[in-house]
Amino acid sequence: MPPVAVPDEAPKKKLRVAIIGQSTFAAEVFKLLQKDGHEVVGVFTVLDKGNREDPLASIAAQNGKPVFKYKTWRIKGKVIPEVLEDYKSVNADINVLPFCTQFIPMEVILYPKYQSICYHPSILPRHRGASSINWTLIEGDTTCGLTIFWADDGLDTGPILLQRSFPCTIEDTVDTLYNKYLYPEGIKALAESVNLVANGSAPRIAQTEVGATYDPALFKAETHQIDWSKGGVSLHNFIRGLDSSPGATSFIQPQTKDGVDENKDSAIEVKFYGSSLWEGEYEAEGDNLILPGLHKPAVIHEAGLLITANDGVRLNIQRLKVNGKMINAQNFFKTNENKVQLEVSPEEKKFIESVRDVWKAILRIDIENDTDFFNSGAGSMDVVRLVEEIKDLANIELQNEDIYMNTTFEEFFTIAILKTRGSVGSKDVVYDGVELEVNKMKIKFPTQLFINGEFVNSDSGKTLTLINPTDESVICKVQSASKSDVDRAVNAAQKAFEEGEWSKISARERGQLLFKLADLMEQHKEELATIESIDSGAVYTLALKTHVGMSIDTWRYFAGWCDKIQGATIPINHARPNRNLTLTKKEPIGVCALITPWNYPLMMLSWKMAACLAAGNTVVMKPAAVCPLTALKFAELSVRAGIPPGVINILPGSGTVCGQALADHPLVRKLGFTGSTEIGQTIMKSCAVSNMKKVSLELGGKSPLVIFEDCDLEKAVRNGMASVFFNKGENCIAAGRLFVEERIHDEFVRRVIEETKKMTIGDPLNRGTAHGPQNHKAHMDKLLEFCERGVKEGARLVFGGKRVDRPGYFFQPTVFTDVTDDMFLAKEESFGPIMIISKFSSKNLDDVIRRANNTEYGLASGVFTRDVSRALQFAERIDAGTVFVNTYNKTDVAAPFGGFKQSGFGKDLGQEALNEYLKTKCVTIEY
Repeated sequence: MPPVAVPDEAPKKKLRVAIIGQSTFAAEVFKLLQKDGHEVVGVFTVLDKGNREDPLASIAAQNGKPVFKYKTWRIKGKVIPEVLEDYKSVNADINVLPFCTQFIPMEVILYPKYQSICYHPSILPRHRGASSINWTLIEGDTTCGLTIFWADDGLDTGPILLQRSFPCTIEDTVDTLYNKYLYPEGIKALAESVNLVANGSAPRIAQTEVGATYDPALFKAETHQIDWSKGGVSLHNFIRGLDSSPGATSFIQPQTKDGVDENKDSAIEVKFYGSSLWEGEYEAEGDNLILPGLHKPAVIHEAGLLITANDGVRLNIQRLKVNGKMINAQNFFKTNENKVQLEVSPEEKKFIESVRDVWKAILRIDIENDTDFFNSGAGSMDVVRLVEEIKDLANIELQNEDIYMNTTFEEFFTIAILKTRGSVGSKDVVYDGVELEVNKMKIKFPTQLFINGEFVNSDSGKTLTLINPTDESVICKVQSASKSDVDRAVNAAQKAFEEGEWSKISARERGQLLFKLADLMEQHKEELATIESIDSGAVYTLALKTHVGMSIDTWRYFAGWCDKIQGATIPINHARPNRNLTLTKKEPIGVCALITPWNYPLMMLSWKMAACLAAGNTVVMKPAAVCPLTALKFAELSVRAGIPPGVINILPGSGTVCGQALADHPLVRKLGFTGSTEIGQTIMKSCAVSNMKKVSLELGGKSPLVIFEDCDLEKAVRNGMASVFFNKGENCIAAGRLFVEERIHDEFVRRVIEETKKMTIGDPLNRGTAHGPQNHKAHMDKLLEFCERGVKEGARLVFGGKRVDRPGYFFQPTVFTDVTDDMFLAKEESFGPIMIISKFSSKNLDDVIRRANNTEYGLASGVFTRDVSRALQFAERIDAGTVFVNTYNKTDVAAPFGGFKQSGFGKDLGQEALNEYLKTKCVTIEY
């Protein structure tokens, strides 16, 4: 029977309406009828569930309408007299039955002047019965719809008043059909039907029996058992047809990743949800799951459960309910997993209490964190109401499945908060890690690789042994990434970039996530600084202020840039008689690899990764092999912040294996590196040969600091020492050579030695320590060799140059004078606390600038003078990416940082850093 088309007319007269039904659907019909001017004279609905009133009863009471609640209308097939009298008392012109689940006696159906009209969610006469939407999907119908019919003494057999039809695709579920069509259009159709009755234009079209079906209700357990012998399309239709409730069910044998557990006899009840036909041509890799009746085992893989039906058609399952607990299908074999405790802001705490009020209004009980939505009596219409109320509360789009997957209050507010942050959902954080009591606090950090949002072991089984440089004790062993681990991480990053949530959220939402990550780093700053101290030897107070503090500032700075990355419009010549518009777009590059050094582990990560992510890329990052712990802790915090899986991947490992694999990988489109010039040259070659990937390199330095005789000597001494000894000299912009004007040379050296003797060397966690251990033994040994060579070449060692006589990699702050331009000390970088001083005469400015520029490095430089002209000449003529005037080490997150010549190219920090992770696309339109 074709759908009946009728005009949408306003009512010419007003009817007295009795509404018999329930749920939010009926409540919305109530509101629409009142809006059209009809008088609702009585509402007849179901009994309260506990102390929860049906929404129809609530809306009627709010509007002062009589409300009647019955458990049943009949006893032994006969109408209850008292109920009938209640009904007659309202004196209705017509009964409207929206979402009515009770059997209404014919004495009531036929009593009003215009009798009764009823809503049914199918195109009658097809799919008569209580499970019509389910059967529409189970039968694979390509059209769905709704019918408003005149109720009679049959079951959904009365004459048709109005019908609507809608397309039904192979991807639809009960929820999608209901939310897209049957709920909103059904409400309007009922109201329209009442208006047709009021106008005397409502048809009565007898139902044909041609094509009529009566489908059984799917309430009994045996009706929703899966028959695995059926074809793949039939299995898909059956599962999606039961997707909302009660779920397509199967009983399977107890099993682990290794196979069926023969020691257990009791079968496991599993319900299947979220089916989609598998379009991929490749075989998914994962663990096998034996399902009864299937020729091939199902495969648990990263995107769900892949089932191959006996006819070869494949379908993928997103969710499973295992013995009553809903889980993501890929987590079937994961047991004893602990969910990370969500760390919330004060605003989010207020949001949680608002959500608690919503739950309380729906369930009519006090809400604890472990209150279960469905165990407390909620039904499918309550799910719809909850989704809508949270949308009104926070303007976030939750799906029904978000509630089915997160049934307790704590699970629900967690998913809601993560949605507000732009994340796709709650993420389990499970890792092998280390817990220590140190620095008067408990710290905990992972020791595994971080790939696709999970901490995992390396394929090779190899590990890195991490040494505490303060006492040479073993901190822990950390997984070391193999080439195949790199491939796995890059593929995860590629998928996140092309298909994941990261590619779908807006730039502003991306910024909100990065701000949240910065907030979490702020909350954990003491823990991060402590980890940095024990892992890299950084003095705790410096780590707190600079290593961690500047990292947090960097994330906040670039979070603010996310929604301000813009292109331009460009005037070009027109193609007459037409016109042209040319515009540029700034787009992310794709998967970026980052390789960072050991001197500022967290800060170097942040300098590069914050700009990379702000631009919209995804990243695979290799921290230094000797100190990767803050990077791994950062990975944990990124999950807590809601960064989607695959966006950030952290791979501790060696440079020769992990680093080289990143440089060679064909899917990596950009590589950012900080380290030695020698390694930078190797990386650049590999990037060119592999796929011409974009490269930015921050390499070695031999930064000159020129101190003129007219300087503020006290300030020059203080800054001169900091230029060398800051962070134990493990500083890429450290002044590799000080040129001190000959007239102040001796006094400068005297004061430096005097102040250097006062420096407190010791445990970096001690608040009074000024100078901690070098990062690792190989580096300390290199510093000793550096000093030995300097002495042999004739430089004068005036202080230090030795290892401190105590456990740990402690090296004395060192001062060399009488260094000439041809010496090794004058040419090569020590990367340690070794001050190298040469004399010069200010009578020849050109000569000192020539000497300062006489190096293949060009990272930083500095000058101390009160002569503005001299300072500006120096700044103009020095060949270095950064010039400090009457200061040193003054970097800021908004100021670009990077070098010239063999110190590399490209910028970290500032707006210019974004260009390292963006590509410019030019678009020309003719009109």
